Amino acid sequence: MGNPAQERLIRKLDLERFLSQIKPHPSPDVHLEQYTTPESVAATMLHIAAYTYGDIVAKRVLDLGCGTGRLALGSAFLGAKSVLGVDVDKSAVKIAAETSASLGFKTKMNWVIGDVNAVAGEFDTVLQNPPFGVQKRGADRVFLEKALHVAKAVYSLHNHPFTDEPFVRRLRAKASLLQVEASPFIKRFVAKYGGRIDAVYAMLLPIPRMFGFHTKTRSEIIIDLYIIKKEK
Repeated sequence: MGNPAQERLIRKLDLERFLSQIKPHPSPDVHLEQYTTPESVAATMLHIAAYTYGDIVAKRVLDLGCGTGRLALGSAFLGAKSVLGVDVDKSAVKIAAETSASLGFKTKMNWVIGDVNAVAGEFDTVLQNPPFGVQKRGADRVFLEKALHVAKAVYSLHNHPFTDEPFVRRLRAKASLLQVEASPFIKRFVAKYGGRIDAVYAMLLPIPRMFGFHTKTRSEIIIDLYIIKKEK
């Protein structure tokens, strides 16, 4: 599909269409909390990073826990200078690498099979949908700490601290996102590692029935997108 002109603002709908070409994981692992980031959520996250904050176009981007590469490839599509995707799952990274070649982004992308702790270097931006810590308590903290060590800007998805049906209805009515307060714990954690939270946006994450404990064909949870900047 090739790289669009960096000067041209890419519509979110066009971004979603591009992201729909990226295969989800064929056999996700519940212990790794491998939930594919839906096109709508990924597109919203990428659009905010690119066009509200200027953190994608011509930037060095890192996708931590990249899975099959949805956030990484979306960054390349929007005009990132270079993109690195890292995931511990060999089969997911293989799909990401194959997809990047088929979509014409092979030279811009680098893929690494490994734990987040193996990541080193400097990046402009980290994009991540880390494990929420449901299966392994504190799993998201490892990702957040690493992101704050290596990048100037971090866009990170986290579980909303509560489920409130009236709030869910508001999100459905808006069909988008609402600005909310940061979790006090995440705020303290970010400050500990030299960051500040610029904004937090709540949105709905649709989850299809993927694992044996899922009782519904489709469910929704509230997630929060944290926009974090490294203090100078």
